[in-house]
Amino acid sequence: MQFWLYDHGNNTRSTLELDADPIVIGREDGCHVTLKSPFVARRHARIVRRGNQLFVEALSRAGTRVANREVHPGTPARLDFGDEVQVGQFSLAPVGRDENGDGVSADERLLHERLMELERVAHAELIDRMNLRVTGHLDKGDPHFIAQVYTQLDDILQRRIDQLDPHVAMLAAKTHLRRLVLAEVVRQCQGKVATDYRLADERLLDPVLEQRLAETVNGMVDMMPLLFDPASVGEDLAVAEEAFDDMFVQQYAQLPADLRRYLVRQMIAKDIQDILLGLGPLTDLLAMPSVSEVMVVGKDRIYIEKNGVIQPSTRTFFSDEILISIIERILTPVGRRVDTSTPLVDARLQDGSRVNVVIPPLSLVGPVMTIRKFGWVPFTMDDLVERGSLSEPVAKFVQGCVLGRSNVVISGGTGSGKTTLLNVLSAYARPSERIITVEESAELQLPQPHVVKLEGRPANVEGRGAITIRELVRNALRMRPDRIIIGEVRGPEALDMLQAMNTGHDGSLSTVHANNSRDAMKRIEALVLMAVDMPIRAIREQIVTALDLVVQVARFADGRRRVTQISEVTSIDPESGQIRLEDIFLLRDANQPRLRHTGYIPTFASAMIERGDFDVDVFL
Repeated sequence: MQFWLYDHGNNTRSTLELDADPIVIGREDGCHVTLKSPFVARRHARIVRRGNQLFVEALSRAGTRVANREVHPGTPARLDFGDEVQVGQFSLAPVGRDENGDGVSADERLLHERLMELERVAHAELIDRMNLRVTGHLDKGDPHFIAQVYTQLDDILQRRIDQLDPHVAMLAAKTHLRRLVLAEVVRQCQGKVATDYRLADERLLDPVLEQRLAETVNGMVDMMPLLFDPASVGEDLAVAEEAFDDMFVQQYAQLPADLRRYLVRQMIAKDIQDILLGLGPLTDLLAMPSVSEVMVVGKDRIYIEKNGVIQPSTRTFFSDEILISIIERILTPVGRRVDTSTPLVDARLQDGSRVNVVIPPLSLVGPVMTIRKFGWVPFTMDDLVERGSLSEPVAKFVQGCVLGRSNVVISGGTGSGKTTLLNVLSAYARPSERIITVEESAELQLPQPHVVKLEGRPANVEGRGAITIRELVRNALRMRPDRIIIGEVRGPEALDMLQAMNTGHDGSLSTVHANNSRDAMKRIEALVLMAVDMPIRAIREQIVTALDLVVQVARFADGRRRVTQISEVTSIDPESGQIRLEDIFLLRDANQPRLRHTGYIPTFASAMIERGDFDVDVFL
């Protein structure tokens, strides 16, 4: 079995072929995987096969983790494909399984590497022929120059494809056909193509072969048991991906040689086009609805979050220079920059997806970029109920609280779904209301007609011109808002948010990072102290009078995101002086099917029931 070994200290990767059972990892020379580091025990851990599954056993107390979960001696942890075994500064990841397992085979991984090497060589030759910078910046506004680029690219590919190994050619054809099939599934579900896999220059397209290719793609999609409904895109894509491999084996044998060759050329040309004009290997990953997050760790590793689970992809960048050029391509349109003097930056894509970039010297593994995607179709409350994020009675309750203009804070950890829930709840504000949104990077997608979006701005090259969230919140108070929605409170703007809630702007919403609702109160206290030095008692009184509800969300190990706690902010405890919270709904066990009503009826419930914001049956 093949493994990738990452040394995060030296930022190097090597490939290991390990056939032993068990596979012993440690510092001793006799271990199957020898890791020379003072942080690694002599016999640190071992990987054991049980049937078709792999398990990791800790042999020392020096620290072993699998998929970021601690492995304790005597308690083996299952090692799934895509998981990493973390030992000291090393990560060991399986990249292939034998005929008894499933997932991507070691042979296919090696073919992917050879295909990427062909693309790298073709790209380098094109750059050299056109006398371009290594980063591949092109003047897209010069059609004559772009035409020359495609002419040279076609000449390079015509030569190199003829010399291509048949197995690599088959993989290239499979990759491109998979993209076309999945794009067609999305088009039929939502009436739009996931991404345009046609090349920018028509001279590289053969109308006859394009027609035959379209017939092949449509034929494969027609044979799949799909729903073709906008709400079922994720499910249809999962079915299509599962059915594609077996279907491809049958289809490839029937494809004529010229169409096979055409698939290979189009795949390689499209990847190089993306590097020159688009976002490189990120282009098709960002286009797929089943991918919710893309995480780039240096040029050699791109991870994705797919259906709530993080897994490695087979895509890589050719060099750090190309990765930096892609980062610049993302930042330039939104007026942001990144360099050694400003080595970290937040930005967004045109569709609102959030982007975070960290480069050396802050990053020790090369340029790091994290992109949290925005879905094409925003989540609705029905989607959250269907996914088990909350139950229908709880959904009716929080909807009623928004309609009844309660001040709500959504609390949770990173990636727990705070912004998604905020977007869903904000949609229940009345269309007649004037809503002001304040965010560092604009993400909220509200359906109301009268929405004013404000976005913060970082300092320029001279360190001037920054507009903070606090300044925007203060300015929002002068804009006659009915509601103020703050994407996230993480600084002194917490004081201004509380003051807005206390001065007639009921129905305001925001999010805050915290592990539970009680920690959320403490965090808001600390954030207020960043703005002004005032007694804790006075801060707590402000919080109690301003906030009505705290909704806690969490992300579980299997990728599910659920509401775990809904609490009312009631008063200050006369004995402890702490803010008193009363839990209304609570998820006591992660395996519990839904939140349970605790028996507590919030103080504002009777007034809202009288107005018809929600019915009493939400508590039953």
